[in-house]
Amino acid sequence: MSPAKFQPALIGGVAIGVLSALPVINLANCCCAWILFGGALSSYLMQANHPEPIQIGDGAIAGLMAGLFGAVAWLVVSVPVSFAMAPFQSEMTQQFLRNAQDLSPEVRAMFESFSSGPVVGIGLLFGFFVMLVISSMFGMLGGLFGALMFKKKPVAVIPPPIPPYGA
Repeated sequence: MSPAKFQPALIGGVAIGVLSALPVINLANCCCAWILFGGALSSYLMQANHPEPIQIGDGAIAGLMAGLFGAVAWLVVSVPVSFAMAPFQSEMTQQFLRNAQDLSPEVRAMFESFSSGPVVGIGLLFGFFVMLVISSMFGMLGGLFGALMFKKKPVAVIPPPIPPYGA
């Protein structure tokens, strides 16, 4: 009997998406830590809800699903975070441009265009596709590691004692 993968993968994916989208906390994703964590979390939850040891392939599939769910969750959380951070980022860009007097007009125009609405939307769309690919690969790897780390030991079945001869 194959363990249920949907709910553990969904929880692992939400962990991936939320932790990857929050400012400052997302810096741990420079080495894909949150993605590996979410994949391993999905394997852990799958093993915790299954009485028998899970297969390594089941952990990898749960991690892959967690990565896909994580990309969607990242997009859902990143949209409001990006719009909330937009005034701060715009102010930082303006302050940078005021202090950098020796920038060429082309570079200055490029920096000014980064804070406009369409560029933010294109950045989120590009980020979603990158997150979709990266989180599915590393989520699967995290699920594989999680299946190896959290796998239950098989229970040894002790045969009943042999009745005495002639009884």
